[in-house]
Amino acid sequence: MGKPVILTGLRTNAEYHLGNYLGGILPMVRMQQEHAGVYQVNMFAPDLHSFTTEVDHDTLYTQTMKNIAVFVAAGMPIDSQDFYLYRQSFIPAHSELTVILNNFAYFGELSRMTQFKDKSEGKSNVTAGLFDYPVLMAADILLYGASYIPVGDDQKQHLELTRDLAIRLNNKFGDIFIVPKDWKHQLQFSKRLEGARIRSLRNPSQKMSKSVSDPTGTILLTDTPEAAAKKVKSAETDSVGKINWDWNNQPGITNLLQIYELLTSNSHKEVLAEWTGRELYGDLKVAVAEQVSAFLSEFQSNLSKVDKNSLQKKLEASELEMANQANITLAKVQKAVGLRP
Repeated sequence: MGKPVILTGLRTNAEYHLGNYLGGILPMVRMQQEHAGVYQVNMFAPDLHSFTTEVDHDTLYTQTMKNIAVFVAAGMPIDSQDFYLYRQSFIPAHSELTVILNNFAYFGELSRMTQFKDKSEGKSNVTAGLFDYPVLMAADILLYGASYIPVGDDQKQHLELTRDLAIRLNNKFGDIFIVPKDWKHQLQFSKRLEGARIRSLRNPSQKMSKSVSDPTGTILLTDTPEAAAKKVKSAETDSVGKINWDWNNQPGITNLLQIYELLTSNSHKEVLAEWTGRELYGDLKVAVAEQVSAFLSEFQSNLSKVDKNSLQKKLEASELEMANQANITLAKVQKAVGLRP
């Protein structure tokens, strides 16, 4: 490997929402801008992960391509030689390494994954793909020797499993994997006090989701600015009567503060100084609604200008290079476990 690698991916099976943008895409854009020329930046569409939950197979490819365009509209530079944009399923090494890693991942540790418990609860037919999701994620990361993976805190367990698998195989076979940095260093690198996890506007005890039953709690990137502002102004809050950053007692208010902080690029301290102790929740809602509306107006304009031909060329070039890099790692693993001489 050459330059240290920053890697992230967002499932492409449905329209992206504000939580996807603020929690996954925006940190990647800012890190790429800050570390241009120093790090290799991998941003990929994990289309194989789409099968872990119910998906419309007829529209999956089209939706994937639409969501890849979102990365570009958000500011990722497709002309940069250090930035790679690719589709997971177009690089077979992801699947091949997963099969090998499965034989070193333990049933017990996969059973303890919170994401698996949440997504399988109450379902009679739970797929092996959902159970195995963290191992595929580990392959996504380890193939490229990624050190930094800017993900939300709901993926913390999966990152820890990736580290465990890398260390486990390194101890058994020698140094075949670069071990990703631990969670503390991930947050320090991305300059976050905690992983960004945007909550539902209607039920702030749950994260904003593409599959929520109440669409008024989720701001899609395709929502009109006016519709999005209306959702913010109708957000669930509380009866405390004062604005505080308190996820336990005031999750709705704290969620709005978090959105405001991320869209304004203000520091955490600046946001707290501006809003803590104020009593009019409506003022906060209006301020957040204005930021969301302005963001969507600019973003949707940028999205309409994405050149499809340039995007396709970037994908093909990135996939060729990423396949080469991934195959080097895969061959090293195959040799270590006895599959190659």
